[in-house]
Amino acid sequence: MTDPGGAIPQSSDGLFERAQRVIPGGVNSPVRAFRGVGGRPFFVARAEGCRITDVDGRTYIDFLGSWGPLILGHAAPMLVEAVGEALARGTSYGAPTAAEVDLAELIARAVPSMEMTRLVSSGTEAAMSAIRLARGATGRDVIVKFEGCYHGHADSLLVKAGSGGATFGVPDSLGVPAVLASLTVTVPFNDLPAVERLMRARGREVAAIIVEPVAGNMGVVPPAAGFLQGLRAICDTYGALLIFDEVITGFRVAYGGAQALYGVRPDLTCLGKIIGGGLPVGAYGGGRAVMERVAPLGGVYQAGTLSGNPLAVAAGLATLRALASPGVYARLEESGARLEAGLVDGAKAAGVPLVVNRVGSMLTAFFTAAPVTDFASAKRSDTARYGRFFHAMLDGGVFLAASQFEAAFVSLAHGASDLEEAAGAARRAFASAH
Repeated sequence: MTDPGGAIPQSSDGLFERAQRVIPGGVNSPVRAFRGVGGRPFFVARAEGCRITDVDGRTYIDFLGSWGPLILGHAAPMLVEAVGEALARGTSYGAPTAAEVDLAELIARAVPSMEMTRLVSSGTEAAMSAIRLARGATGRDVIVKFEGCYHGHADSLLVKAGSGGATFGVPDSLGVPAVLASLTVTVPFNDLPAVERLMRARGREVAAIIVEPVAGNMGVVPPAAGFLQGLRAICDTYGALLIFDEVITGFRVAYGGAQALYGVRPDLTCLGKIIGGGLPVGAYGGGRAVMERVAPLGGVYQAGTLSGNPLAVAAGLATLRALASPGVYARLEESGARLEAGLVDGAKAAGVPLVVNRVGSMLTAFFTAAPVTDFASAKRSDTARYGRFFHAMLDGGVFLAASQFEAAFVSLAHGASDLEEAAGAARRAFASAH
């Protein structure tokens, strides 16, 4: 590939060398640097369907899907058409559009707990705004989150969990004030008794419990039976708000998100990823009484020039309308199950300890023999072996997340032959990952 001037050949290695001189670590998001698996990242030239091609001319079956939003696949024709039409009308207005109303109404029909929705520009912004709203609505300051659940890099949520039961937040990054992090308390995911103990001690100080209903940022970890229902009951008892961070699971595990799948209604929901069809977007929403506390109706301030950006909204509308078609989630379930079976069979044939956690079309293959139910058990995985497996899969033409603690995503663009090809690559990769 050449540069825009058409003169200098470009390679992934060459681009990475250049990038490291002008971008911290050579990447604009840390995991892209491949530090979790070793080696150097490839640079993307283009993508279509379920395949992605780098600047060196190598093509891979993509199970990253831009970290989940590309549920229709890369460059889906209806999405490209919708964005092209929007682009021809302008890129941004800083004023309302009819499409924003269409998207909010569509979300309200699909996710009944979101009677009102405010569009933002990222999942991080959605979670940050939901936390501010919860504090403003309750007049309380403390937030409860779960060890291993990631809700973006806002200061209130970027905290490190301690061992054992409830642990006061410790900053997970330089630059996060300890006094702010101390207002976030962490407990182990799927440990309802730990939540109950914490709330008995401090429940009247807690503004909200925020949770990924299906964890996706410690790898995929489903909720234990009764866990989400228990959180709902605890929040009701102590007057705290329940926030579902469905940035990953929203419109991924079911059309109405994890709350539809598990039958639990949160007070606030954070969305992202799929509702922008791969363009930068996020949203938070909830019941009318809570959302009417947001400016200009109430005293909780949140704003953004690019909120409701017409290109992102057009991509989101095209994506959600496509997902409303009959049979879509049955197809995704079938494809997810086939990918899981290929991984399990390949590991078994090679004698490699492996646990696959899957919910619908998102899954993680953990290199461990023991069940993975929380962050502590996820961290027992053999990350060095995962790194070898990752590179063997890449050599075999399959692109996975460059970290043991992330998810793989199946799209509607993955066909039976693609999944069979990936299973074959997995068999060879497991054999070489000892």
